[in-house]
Amino acid sequence: MSRKKIWKMVLAASLSLSVLAACSSNSEAPNDSNSTGEGTAPNVPKTEISVSMFDRGTVPVEEGSYEKNRWTQWINDNSPVKVNWVPVPRPQAQQKLNTLIASGSAPDLIWEYDRNYIAQLANQGAIQPIDEYIEKYSTTIKKYLNDHPELKSAITINGKMYALTSKRGIDTIANHGMWIRQDWLDKLGLKAPTSVEELIEVSRKFRDADFDGNGKPDTVPIVFNGNAVQIMRAFFFTNENQWYLEDGKLKFARTLDRYTDSLAFQKQLFDEGLIDKEYITDTNFQRARQLWTTGNAGIFFGNWDMENEFKDLKQNVPDAKLAPLESLSSKYGKNGLYQENPAYILVAFNSSMKEEKVEAAIKFLDWMLDKGWWTLRIGEENVHSKLVDGVPQRIDATKFRNEVSYASEYAVLSQWSPKPEWFPIMAAQDPLSQEYAKLRSQSIQTAMKNPYRRDLPYNPDLPELTQLVATFYPIATQIEAKIITGGSALTPQAGMEEIRKEWKRLGGDNVEKLVQEWYEKNKADLK
Repeated sequence: MSRKKIWKMVLAASLSLSVLAACSSNSEAPNDSNSTGEGTAPNVPKTEISVSMFDRGTVPVEEGSYEKNRWTQWINDNSPVKVNWVPVPRPQAQQKLNTLIASGSAPDLIWEYDRNYIAQLANQGAIQPIDEYIEKYSTTIKKYLNDHPELKSAITINGKMYALTSKRGIDTIANHGMWIRQDWLDKLGLKAPTSVEELIEVSRKFRDADFDGNGKPDTVPIVFNGNAVQIMRAFFFTNENQWYLEDGKLKFARTLDRYTDSLAFQKQLFDEGLIDKEYITDTNFQRARQLWTTGNAGIFFGNWDMENEFKDLKQNVPDAKLAPLESLSSKYGKNGLYQENPAYILVAFNSSMKEEKVEAAIKFLDWMLDKGWWTLRIGEENVHSKLVDGVPQRIDATKFRNEVSYASEYAVLSQWSPKPEWFPIMAAQDPLSQEYAKLRSQSIQTAMKNPYRRDLPYNPDLPELTQLVATFYPIATQIEAKIITGGSALTPQAGMEEIRKEWKRLGGDNVEKLVQEWYEKNKADLK
């Protein structure tokens, strides 16, 4: 099969899969974070490399662009290379990267959170193994990986190292989170719900309480962002795209009986008006956010860290009081809220890179992991942050938000590892920032309180599975929408039968067989 044809297949698969994707132990500040580039003699042009990055639309206009701003300049001034950054829109990142690869214009370093995507690139020959180069040229990364052997399974594909990574801090291992209006609970004399049944009861009270006093039952108890569905699925131990080990056999979550229960729960919320009836058309969640920040909703399914939503709500409703909400139990017990694997960004090397450029890229990543990440995380010392007991404290919240908050995007390898008690120290000292910082400490501890069930560190990277899921996903989603919003037209049980029939029709039985074979072959490394 020609390379061009292969990439047409990859691109077609990614167009469908892109809708599925959305989401160190050394915490000491590195020394000499403002040192000049290492190993580069004055007046000798630096080797240029290009690096992909996610465009999340967070660079303020006055700061420039993702390609050119104060931090890209700082990197080029201080690192051993000159970096040309290649932003790709976050929602279509894999699609865009595949287009660049297919056209031969992909950046030298390509990174993603999704290990399956990196494995796909490895299997297609778009990226190259780097074991011998790390051994030959690296110092910092080589030692770091020896100190963190738990990361190696994420970057090892077909027995070779195809990417580099660093360990997530607790603030990026925690992901999903729930918030509740504590002042509403207090007014109604209620306690925070601890089970899905109690959540429904509290939501009914919120719905009927008429907090805005307009005489209309128009309060929306629960609003959410894109994490909501997975939060609701997690109550029933069934993330829709995960594989679960059931009696020694791997089963796809969307075919499990537990999944039926999660759909029934979501349908009940919709039928009783406990979630916004317009949520399906609110694809960017702006309506949900507006309901929350204007004080017209009582529970938010989102992220553990939602500072902007908190501050916007406080601006509109100064007396509002929030509390992080712990994961809820169901008849299956209590699962944790979604938590990420330890491996952070996976940085892969374009297969077209020659050894000279690979060497330069490795030295850049060595520099980033050793010291570059620190300044990109805290900003310029004594301008954006100052150290208090070794913890970086923001000097001015607005200045930091405008000038530094987007910079961590460039730290593709990092040793950032904050502790919950750091948050009040790190935050600006104004009352509002301090109020949120204390909540933030509570929230991350709440989000990490219960372990999240993950039977495999990552899903199987089989092309047959990728193709099946890409076809199956929109069909299953359509059926689920009918179940939840269609009243009595389709029960969860009948809908699940349709979903299972589609899974089998598209080759689900054969894929399950291949997945099981993959598991038996690789289970010793699936830790």
